[in-house]
Amino acid sequence: MAHDGQDMTMTIPTQLDDIIALCRAAVAPCETLLEQAIQTLRNAVTKDGRISSSAIEQHQSMAHGVAWLATYVESLRQMANWAESLTEDARFGEIEGLILQIGFGEYLNQIVGGIPMSQGEIMRLNDLGLDAASLLTPEINSLRMNGNTQAARVRLVALIQERSAETTFGATGLDEELEMIRDQFRRYTQERVAPHAHEWHLNDELIPMEIIDELAEMGVFGLTIPEEFGGLGLSKASMCVVSEELSRGYIGVGSLGTRSEIAAELIIAGGTQEQKEKWLPELAAGSKLPTAVFTEPNTGSDLGALRTRAVKDENDDYKITGNKTWITHAARTHVMTLLARTDPETSDYRGLSMFLAEKTPGTDENPFPTEGMTGGEIEVLGYRGMKEYELGFDNFHVKGENLLGGAEGKGFKQLMQTFESARIQTAARAIGVAQSALDISLQYAQDRKQFGKPLINFPRVSGKLAMMAVELMIARQLTYHSAREKDADRRCDLEAGMAKLLGARVAWAAADNGLQIHGGNGFALEYQISRILCDARILNIFEGAAEIQAQVIARRLLD
Repeated sequence: MAHDGQDMTMTIPTQLDDIIALCRAAVAPCETLLEQAIQTLRNAVTKDGRISSSAIEQHQSMAHGVAWLATYVESLRQMANWAESLTEDARFGEIEGLILQIGFGEYLNQIVGGIPMSQGEIMRLNDLGLDAASLLTPEINSLRMNGNTQAARVRLVALIQERSAETTFGATGLDEELEMIRDQFRRYTQERVAPHAHEWHLNDELIPMEIIDELAEMGVFGLTIPEEFGGLGLSKASMCVVSEELSRGYIGVGSLGTRSEIAAELIIAGGTQEQKEKWLPELAAGSKLPTAVFTEPNTGSDLGALRTRAVKDENDDYKITGNKTWITHAARTHVMTLLARTDPETSDYRGLSMFLAEKTPGTDENPFPTEGMTGGEIEVLGYRGMKEYELGFDNFHVKGENLLGGAEGKGFKQLMQTFESARIQTAARAIGVAQSALDISLQYAQDRKQFGKPLINFPRVSGKLAMMAVELMIARQLTYHSAREKDADRRCDLEAGMAKLLGARVAWAAADNGLQIHGGNGFALEYQISRILCDARILNIFEGAAEIQAQVIARRLLD
C-alpha cells in the first residue's frame, strides 16, 4: 500500500522485541484518531455550550461507535503494555508474539474497515465523519497486511496444542500469587464443577448447596471484604481470577460470588458502622447469602423510574409493596439488597433508597415462605444454576435499622458505587465462558475426524480456534487493567465498562464459533457447547446491556 508516493509497507519482524516495538508504534495514531472522533461527537451533541442528553440520543449510533472505537484503542494499548511487561520478566515467547501480532492485525483492520458493534451493526469511520488517512503509517500497514495471516493462525494453534495441559494459552501477565490462586480454583473446578455442570443445566437444577458450602470454605464470598470484617482482603484482580476459573467450569458457579460482591460493595461504601459489623462477616463466611433486587418489569435499565415503594410505619420500620423481576438466586438467599422508592413525590432516582431486606430461605416445596413476599420462576435458555424469579411484595416488612446508610434518598448513588466492581466481575465471567468454549472446541477439533483427518487440520477450523485465543487474551488484559485501576482506588467506570462490553462480545463469538466447529453435534443438547452458547448470550444483556454500556462509555468520554 502506498501513501504520498512512498512505500508504506513493512514486514513483520522475526525478533519478538521488534514485534512489540512495531505494535507500540501503531498505538499513537489510533489514539490521535480517537481524540478526533471524540471531538467530532462533542461538536455534534453540544447545545448552548453544554452536552445535551437528547442530542446524544439523536446521534446514538455515532456515540456508540465512538465508544467501541475507544474500547479497541484501549485494548491495543493494554496488549502492548502486556507484551512489554512480559518482556521485562522474560516471559514473552513465540505464542505471546503470535497473539500480539494477530490481535493488532485484526483490530487495526477492523478500525479501518469497520468495528462490529453487533452481528448487523458495523461502526465505520465515515459514520464518525473521519477517514483512515492518519492510520496509513508503515507500522499499521505492516500489521494490517501481515499480522493476522493464515500461517500465523496455524502456527498459533500448533503451539496451543503443544501446551494443551497448561491453564491458559499464553502467559497472562499476572504475578505468581495470582497464578497460584488460579491453579487452586482450576483444580477445584475440574474436580467438582465441570463434571456436573451440563447435568445441572439440562435438568435446570440449582447448584447443590454442598458446592456453595465448599466455595464459602475457600473464601469466595469474602474474597475482597476487608480482613477486619472477616474477609480475605484480597484484590479485585484476585476476584477476576477466581470468577474466571469458576465460570470456566460453569457460569452459574462463577456467578455465585457476584451477589456477595455487590452486597459487600454496597455495605462497605454506604453502610453504617453497625451495618458493616453485622453483615460483612456473615457475607464473608457465606452464612448469609444475598441477592440483588433492583429491576422491575417495566423499567429495565431505567432504574430511576422504579415504582416499588417503601412506606415508614409508626415503629420507624418499612412496609414495601411492588414487583421485581430477573432476580437471580432469590429463593434460597437470606437477605435482599432491595431498591425502593421512599419519597412518593419523586419520579426519578432522587427518591430511591436501598434496604438490606431480610428473608427466610425457601425450599423446593415453598421457595418464598416469608410473609408479604411471593415469587415465580422465569424459565430461561441458560445461566440456570441459580434460577431467575419474578417477585411480588405486599406490605413486606423491613426493619428500620436495615435502611442502608441510615438515610433515605441515597439508594441510586449507593448502587452506582457498585457498578465498577460488578462490571469487572462480569467481564471476568465472560473470559471464563470464552475459555470454556475454546477448551471444549479445541478438544473436539482434535478428536473429530472428517475426510480422513482431524478437524483441527482444516485452516478455517484452526483459524476459529486461533481467533478465540487471541480475543480471549485481549479481553483478559482489558479486564485485568480495569481491576488494577480499581485496586489503585482510581475511578474506573470507563475501563470496567469497556472490559464488560468487549468481554461479552468475545464470549458470544467464542461460543458461536465453537458450536460451528461442532457442526450438527453442537446443536444437540447432549454436547456441552450447546450450554455454553446459551450461557454466553446473557453476558451481553445483564449488568448493563451492550447498548447501555456503550452509552455510558460515550458519556464518560465526553466528560
